[in-house]
Amino acid sequence: MRQRDIFMAFLRVGLLGYGGGPSSIPLVHKEVVDKYKWMNSDEFSDVLALGNALPGPIATKMAGYIGYRVGGLPGMLNALAASIVPTIIMMVLLLTSLNAYKDEPWVHGMTEAVVPVVAVMLGALTWDFVKKSGQSKLGWKWTAVFIMCSFALLEPMGLHPAILIFVLLAGALLIRGNAAGKRKSES
Repeated sequence: MRQRDIFMAFLRVGLLGYGGGPSSIPLVHKEVVDKYKWMNSDEFSDVLALGNALPGPIATKMAGYIGYRVGGLPGMLNALAASIVPTIIMMVLLLTSLNAYKDEPWVHGMTEAVVPVVAVMLGALTWDFVKKSGQSKLGWKWTAVFIMCSFALLEPMGLHPAILIFVLLAGALLIRGNAAGKRKSES
């Protein structure tokens, strides 16, 4: 039953994730956190952050990790197959048929119409992460500081997101390590 659930969850993501990895993230969240409750939003955020820091497509990295976590090695292979096979099949079929109509206005309109929908999906997921971060131990003040600094580093300065994520993770580990060392020395 669990393997079937893994397959169906990532098959839906693979079929409906039009626009690539970033557009699939809210769909993965909906399946993994909301529907099947295999992890909570905080754990999903951690997986997303780590997945963004590693090379390769985010949707397949998340499918592989979540599939492994939920169903072991068979779950990983199952989730990967369910997320990439529909894309491969649809790419072959759609590109073959759309290639004949590539200059038609309706093809351009179809691809342009998806962009705002994906933007809204990503915006809703982002707002969910911001709310959870503001309500966590971090608090609203530090959440706002991290958002502004991250935006400044990523957009105007062009810093790669993986570098920022790595620095923040390393900083969190160092701070946590120093706090644990301080508590031991006080005991």
